[in-house]
Amino acid sequence: MKPRFDTFDIICSLLELQKLVGMRLNQVYDIDNKTYLLRFQRGEEKCVLLLESGTRFHITQFEWPKNDSPSGFSMKLRKHLRNKRLEAVHQLGVDRIVSFQFGTGEAAYYVILELYDRGNILLADKDHVILNILRYHVHGEDARFAVREKYPLNLAKQRSDLPTEDKLREILRNKDGENLKKVLNPHFEYGPTILEHVLLEVNLAGNMKVGKTFIIDQHLPQLLEAFSAAERLINEAIKSPAKGYIIQKKEERASGEGPLYTYQAFHPSVGAEKTVARQHAAQDVRWFDGFNPAVDEYFSSLETQKIDLKAVQQERDALRKLQNVQRDHDERVSALEKVQLDDKLRGELITRNQAIVDAAIMFIRRCIAAQLSWDDIGNYIKEAAAQNDPIALLIKDLKLNINHITLLLSDPYAEEEEENSLKPMLVDIDLDLSAFANAKKYFDAKRSAAKKQQKTIESVGKALKSAEKKTKQALKEVQTTTNIIKARKVFCFQLMCIYNGMNILFLVVAGRDQIQNEIIVKRYLRENDIYVHADISGASSVVIKNPTSDPVPPKTLNEAGVMAVCYSVAWDAKVLTGAYWVNANQVSKTAPTGEYLTTGSFMIRGKKNYLLPAQLAMGFSFLFKLEESSVSRHKDERKVRQNDELEPIKEEEKDVEMELELSDNEPTSENIDEEKKEELIEFPDTELQIQHSGLNKVSVKLKNTTLTTKEDGGDESSDDEDSDSDKDEQVVYLGDNEPVILKPSSKKSNSAAASQTKSSQPQKMQAEKDKETKPVPQIKRGQRSKMKKIKEKYKDQDEEERKLKMLILQSAGTKKETKKDKKKNKDGRSNRPKTDEVKPKPVPKVAVKRDGDEEEEEVAVNDDVNMLCSLTGQPHPEDELLFAIPVIAPYAAVSNYKYKVKLTPGTGKRGKAANTALALFLKDKLGTPREKECLKSVKSQDLAKNIPGKVKVSAPNIHKHR
Repeated sequence: MKPRFDTFDIICSLLELQKLVGMRLNQVYDIDNKTYLLRFQRGEEKCVLLLESGTRFHITQFEWPKNDSPSGFSMKLRKHLRNKRLEAVHQLGVDRIVSFQFGTGEAAYYVILELYDRGNILLADKDHVILNILRYHVHGEDARFAVREKYPLNLAKQRSDLPTEDKLREILRNKDGENLKKVLNPHFEYGPTILEHVLLEVNLAGNMKVGKTFIIDQHLPQLLEAFSAAERLINEAIKSPAKGYIIQKKEERASGEGPLYTYQAFHPSVGAEKTVARQHAAQDVRWFDGFNPAVDEYFSSLETQKIDLKAVQQERDALRKLQNVQRDHDERVSALEKVQLDDKLRGELITRNQAIVDAAIMFIRRCIAAQLSWDDIGNYIKEAAAQNDPIALLIKDLKLNINHITLLLSDPYAEEEEENSLKPMLVDIDLDLSAFANAKKYFDAKRSAAKKQQKTIESVGKALKSAEKKTKQALKEVQTTTNIIKARKVFCFQLMCIYNGMNILFLVVAGRDQIQNEIIVKRYLRENDIYVHADISGASSVVIKNPTSDPVPPKTLNEAGVMAVCYSVAWDAKVLTGAYWVNANQVSKTAPTGEYLTTGSFMIRGKKNYLLPAQLAMGFSFLFKLEESSVSRHKDERKVRQNDELEPIKEEEKDVEMELELSDNEPTSENIDEEKKEELIEFPDTELQIQHSGLNKVSVKLKNTTLTTKEDGGDESSDDEDSDSDKDEQVVYLGDNEPVILKPSSKKSNSAAASQTKSSQPQKMQAEKDKETKPVPQIKRGQRSKMKKIKEKYKDQDEEERKLKMLILQSAGTKKETKKDKKKNKDGRSNRPKTDEVKPKPVPKVAVKRDGDEEEEEVAVNDDVNMLCSLTGQPHPEDELLFAIPVIAPYAAVSNYKYKVKLTPGTGKRGKAANTALALFLKDKLGTPREKECLKSVKSQDLAKNIPGKVKVSAPNIHKHR
């Protein structure tokens, strides 16, 4: 792989860059801390120049991912170079240093790109005084590369004349045994490619050894001729543009598909025509019309080719496993065949030498019976062998620890010239058995090995079939994963840590660190958006994207508050705290006089709307990208539930309606279940019914079970003026701006019942009016129990506290008209929205003007908001899925997703938690194969990067998958 430009590459590239001279610099972007994009424009013509410190520079036609926030170096370049004309591009001497001049005279600035060593990029003024620099360093004692230092132009190498014979001899002196090309390359500016090319042209090789294969006196004239050819090539490259080519390597695919060609190096042609360097003549090359397109294609395809190479390697590994299984079975069968042959041979040798084997066994037994030590037995056998004792000569080893001896047996009946005779062999003999029993033992082992061989051969087919099936599945998964990764699009909300809420209309954006907090507010906060922040330092800035002018539902506000709190120091401290929200126009980067704001900090002016304390609970889940044909199935998937919608409040609905109905149907104790018995103990003669007619309208009805007044033609409420009834008065807050006062009547005599029917005239008229306008709903099971719980929960709440909490949730009912509102109403302009009027949805306005790219960035954000329709957390089996995106969001936001776990503060590491959750998802029996393939294709570094901190993972039966 070729990592960077050499001198000849710089010369060829500079000639193509001359077309940029005269164009104005429109914008500067940074891809990373070493790579920058310079966008030039002249009329309708646009070009983008890519500079990478220490590596390359070329015109690019590809879209490169820009950094979220411009770096300080980019801002400095923008400040001094924007809208300036590129006046000149040239190389400093013959060194790997390129200078770009912007502007002329006193307004001239220089961008100097260094392509040697670790590389560098500098911005200098007209006198070459450095204004900004990427890498500060010192070169020797005289040259300092730092701000306010003058750039040392004299350090650049200058072009020298053709080398003389004496100079070459001086260079090659004391270099015996070294590589010729490595010795010459540092002393000349031609570059390794041209140097090796010209050496081959004069029948020399770059890998020749000085003093061995390269003889100085003999080959020096050829070397001088090679340098003359190099000079001609350099002069030709300066005058005429060169073509470009990329060296390709052919990789055969194990799956049987077509070959894969990977890029190995890029080079300019040696000459104006398509002439390949001699060392590349035998290699496969791909030609381009120019050198710049070749370099652009080479570097732009590196990432894709890495994916392809990884897939090829995985395919090879899968096939290698199959081959290993086949080889293992073959080795097993061969080993069993050899065991059978050896056991048969040993048994036959023992049978043919039965007498001498028995004699050897008896000899050793007598020695052991004589209580000789093992060493004495060994010495005794050696002495007997020295006297040519036939039995001692057969004993080659004593294995008395296992009660065995080793005998060297041969066929006593074989003739010297007979080919089928048994060969001599070492045989282990068991001293506990006779010669015949030892032979039988070996024959039994032979039969056992034969049976095992037969079973192995029978099982080979099944094992190979299973291995082939697994291999095909592995190859399919590799191909699928590769396609998913290639189809995977990097969305702005992944780079910016943006999360999706429950509503398709609202995109919730949060930052992971100070820099992202700065970016989110500056780039994404617009006129109708909401800014949310935790009521604690060290928290994330959260922005709710609101594409309409409608109010944001309380549910979305609460979920954004949960996110703000969880991405704060409260997570690690395990402290419950709240959050607040403000409008976009209340957020400013302007600090008060005498103060300053750090990166990621903002000034909030005006009233803060506080939210309820949030639970420290996040959810880990996955969103799946749908093919366009599958989007229609999930049309209303993110539709907000009715209780989340904000409906305009009508004037007649601002108060809670309360109806008191008296019934003469008193329930008997036989028809009352246990739940109702408990309620009757608390309210012995009162039934309560709650009816929700809208978000801000609740009807509460009390039914007296002891009084009967239907004969009067209307319902009357009990109004006992005794002090006892006043004591029983209960205030219940139901979510609107007025409390509900319940006066349960006690069980009294007939006289008390008569006094209750004499209610005040206003109450009687109101009850009659309500009965005429409202139908009497049926009492439902459990409603009285709910009212009882509400009473117990809010019995200590006062009016001020209730209004404050309703204000936080943006559902405090109708507001009282101010003097300003009354004045507007007098003029005929009401500030109350009409319920039957449909509001137009305005196009979001750009709040902050930025440097020339606000339009395309705003379009990108809007595209991502619209793209949410094609993402789903509830995939259907018939859906066509492209890829999966990991999601970290409040648990309530992912509660209806198919794959989800709950994250709470704990002691587990983020990576381990993400892997545990992924393993749980992959073992889900309801998951389809395509869903699991998409989950497997997600990179491990993307899984855990957005988890708030140390966590505890909670899910049903999670202990089974740890």
